[in-house]
Amino acid sequence: MVKNITIFTTSTCAYCPMVKKYLGAKGLAYDEVNLDQNPERQQEALALSGALTVPVTVVTKHDDSREIVVGYNLAKLAPAVA
Repeated sequence: MVKNITIFTTSTCAYCPMVKKYLGAKGLAYDEVNLDQNPERQQEALALSGALTVPVTVVTKHDDSREIVVGYNLAKLAPAVA
């Protein structure tokens, strides 16, 4: 069961809207952190994902375990939010 979803995005990211649309279609709420508007959180996104790319989707479960999905990767995202 999913407790919280956070997506790190940028304004120019082509895949970010696809992740948001997918989650929306599943009826899942999420928090969006636009790194263009919140550059101070870039280190956080990098530390979580190990990647300098977006989207970085952080799925926090009810047991507080976290699954990090980098990019538009439905093979990882779908089971993470299931």
